[in-house]
Amino acid sequence: MVSVMPPLVWVLTIVGLLAIVAFDLVVIARRNHTVTIKDATRWVLFYVGLAGLFAIGLFVFSPGQSGSEFVAGYITEYSLSVDNLFVFVIIMARFAVPSLAQDKVLYIGIVVSMALRAIFILAGAAAISAASWVFYIFGAFLVYTAVRLALEGENDETDFQENAILRGLRRVLPLSQDYDGSKLVTRGGGKRQLTPLVIVISAIGMANVIFALDSIPAIFGLTQDAYIVLTANAFALMGLRQLYFLIGGLLERIVYLNVGLSVILAFIGVKLIIEALHGSHIDDIGAIHLPHIGILTSLGFIVGTLFVTTVVSLLKTARDNRREAVRVKIDD
Repeated sequence: MVSVMPPLVWVLTIVGLLAIVAFDLVVIARRNHTVTIKDATRWVLFYVGLAGLFAIGLFVFSPGQSGSEFVAGYITEYSLSVDNLFVFVIIMARFAVPSLAQDKVLYIGIVVSMALRAIFILAGAAAISAASWVFYIFGAFLVYTAVRLALEGENDETDFQENAILRGLRRVLPLSQDYDGSKLVTRGGGKRQLTPLVIVISAIGMANVIFALDSIPAIFGLTQDAYIVLTANAFALMGLRQLYFLIGGLLERIVYLNVGLSVILAFIGVKLIIEALHGSHIDDIGAIHLPHIGILTSLGFIVGTLFVTTVVSLLKTARDNRREAVRVKIDD
């Protein structure tokens, strides 16, 4: 099943999403100061509220489990996107992006990645519709990713390395040496040049697309409706920029984020494999009965895992801070 939504709903939804993107651009163009915590909080609440209203609309007007699937997909995509934020922080620091330009850089990079993700989503939906065995591939990939993520440990600066594409862009594009505020184009040496912001935007966009290789198979483990997958991704990404400014400093305190995300990915991967086995009319493996994992069970597991991850991380950080304070006091 690719989508249960009629074409008119698709058109209206895409027009609505484009209108939100355009509105966001107007806000950025008019802002003449760096994003404050107050600004970020207000806009995070705005985008979460939009996602909430959209979910309510699905619960009221859409048949079946579309509302529950959207909520589970949105929370999963948003939580997986939080891990992206640490890489964004590293990119901004490594390229020494001016504070006033960071909002614009994130906006363009995320909009570009939204367009690329849409292509991936439609391709994934088409592949699933053509062959149910794709579930086996998605499931195995998610389990592999979960194991790799758990073994990597905490995030650090090695999570971002300038790749061959970025190095190639540096050689090909006419780049200026320095930034010019938040401008993408400047004039130097009597000719027009691109500022380094173009490289930063490319890095943000590519990081988002790379992370999509994990998150898109994950959401297909919760729903096979391309409409739900697309809208959940769009709402999660649209609120990601504001979340960057709100919890950038908090990321270092969620030390078990990778562990929590790996548990979620492993759970969805196993769920996909079980669904693939059911699709092959295999309901038991020896004496073990393969259960049907419903969307409400999946939603509860995801929310519970994120809650435990956050609480345990904050407790560990607080304990480490107390120990450090005691050590410093003893040394003094």
